[in-house]
Amino acid sequence: MNFISPINSDLLLQEAEAENLYLKLIQQINKDFNLANEGIDFPKSISPNELKIQLHEKMYRLIQYKFAEYLNLLYIIDVPEDQIKKLDGSDLVILAEEVAFLILKREWQKVWFRNKYQK
Repeated sequence: MNFISPINSDLLLQEAEAENLYLKLIQQINKDFNLANEGIDFPKSISPNELKIQLHEKMYRLIQYKFAEYLNLLYIIDVPEDQIKKLDGSDLVILAEEVAFLILKREWQKVWFRNKYQK
């Protein structure tokens, strides 16, 4: 079983559910947001679609109104800077969606590797 990065949020969340790691993904997201002082508390019962929507909205608000906090969050989560630089920032709605996916992808990597190598 090798780590293969999903190409979009829907596939990533499907994979997390299929591997019974969806709850751990939610916990990791909550943990890292709280570490960055951007309190977010996704309930364990949140659906994958709702998680995706709420994360997108949160990123939009951070980019729009709290840019320094947004940058700090990306640093805390450890989203690769080169991937952020490749994004087109001309449309904030699309940018927020792409950043939300990069965050999900990085958090999924953490959860997946911890699960694989903890055994």
